[in-house]
This record gives sequence, C-alpha cells and structure tokens, in this order.
Amino acid sequence: MRDADDYSGWIGHRISRSEIVTDRMVEHFRLTLTGTRGPLDVPAGFHWCLAPDAVEPADFGRDGHPRTGIFLPALPLPRRMWAGGEVVWSGEIGPGDTVERISTIRDVTFKQGRSGPLGFVTVDHEYLVGGEVRIRDRQDIVYREDPKPGVQPAPKAGEPWEPVRSWKITPTSTLLFRYSALTFNGHRIHYDYPYATGVEGYDGLVVHGPLQSTWMQNLAADLLGRLPASFAYRGLSPLTCDRPVTVEARETDEGIELRVRRDEDGVVTMQGLARA
Repeated sequence: MRDADDYSGWIGHRISRSEIVTDRMVEHFRLTLTGTRGPLDVPAGFHWCLAPDAVEPADFGRDGHPRTGIFLPALPLPRRMWAGGEVVWSGEIGPGDTVERISTIRDVTFKQGRSGPLGFVTVDHEYLVGGEVRIRDRQDIVYREDPKPGVQPAPKAGEPWEPVRSWKITPTSTLLFRYSALTFNGHRIHYDYPYATGVEGYDGLVVHGPLQSTWMQNLAADLLGRLPASFAYRGLSPLTCDRPVTVEARETDEGIELRVRRDEDGVVTMQGLARA
C-alpha cells in the first residue's frame, strides 16, 4: 500500500463545471422524491444533479465511474463508496440560475479498517450563482479492496428511537434508475445486478448514499419548514434494493438527528445531524 504522501500532488487539484437549472430538472427531481420531499419548491439535495462529472466511455473505470487518475487520484483499491460528508447552505438554487460547481481535492489519507486497507479522498464542492456561494458540500469518498470469501459479520441493530416524524420507503430498481439518471451516475452497483453481487459482493442493487442523505435532508426541511443551516451525514451499512426502510428524525440539544433504518432487522444504514 502506498503512503498518502505519494498523493500529495493531488491536494488542491481543482475542476469547474457549470449548468443552467431548468424547470424540467427540478420537476423530475420532485417526482423522483414523491413521498420523501420537504416543503420547498426545489427539494434539498437537488444540487447533486448539477454539473456532474462526465467522460467518454474510454475513460470509464471498471465500476462505471470516470476512472481514477483523471480528477480523483488513482488509489490502489478498486471499490468506491460515498462514505459521508456535510452540506452547508447560504442560499437557494432555482430554475433559471446558472450554477458553477467548483470541486477541489482537500485530502488523501489511508487507514486500516476491520475488513482491510481503506483509502479516503475528501472533496470540497462549492456551488455558485453569479459568483456567490450558495452551497458548500464536503464529500468523503472511501476506496476499499474487493470482498474476500467468507461470511462478513452482521451489523448490529440501532438503538430504539421515539421519532418526532418518520417516512416509510421501499426503494425500487426504478427509483435507483431515475436517481442515477438525474445525477448522471454510472456506478454499476446501482443498476448492474451481476456486477453488484458477483464483483463487489453486495446482496442486491445498492441504494445511493446521496439518495439516502437526500431523504434525511428533506425530512429535516419538513420539520423546520425550510432548509437547515447545515447537514452532516455518515454511511454505516449498505442498503440494497427492495428492502423497506424507515427514515426517522428526533430532536436533540445538538439539532435534529436523522437516520435511515432497515425495517427487517433494525440496522441503520445512514445517520445524520441537521442544524437549524
């Protein structure tokens, strides 16, 4: 395993893209979130549909993402996961806005996890309208080895909550397809069942981390009646297609705690904290 210092030249690497927000984009996002969106005309999480990375097919990686070494460093680990991040709002984005997305690599680190070596890439995104930052978005991306043969330890169920509000969702393959299309996400774990199960070792098609985060952001907005000031989130366990979940929220001294919990076994797949 190479040292993080080998990738120091990537720190500060930056790319900028821009896109005009259309009524169609917003409407399709709203329809995709039917039953799981807050009270806003443009639901929280919409910014992840804007100015996505795009490359020619020759530049695809094994997993359908743009191959590493173009914008993200080429880490010696094949499996990519969106591990978490934080979104901070200072304004809204709506139809007619020309949005510039500036993406900068903040850090590259390696750690030893229970299942093997892990490589972390932290990317900062700024979404600007007219030169003014409307959204700051930190993304924590983790790379890991292919699964080894053998039984993986089962994750534990989350502690009982008394939620102040909750939504019931059963993610379908159609929902995953529509979200992938909106965000131009080519990651094969979301639509290629043989690849997701046979290569990356999941038990089905994987529900996007940002989609789960979007559910929680919108539940927080539903409680507040507006966007929160910030939302930090972290993935805990994979969620696969057709497994019913509950998205739930409870109020604490720190803010609104939220999580996505599998109904069948109580395992929490993602948790977050919204600050007003």
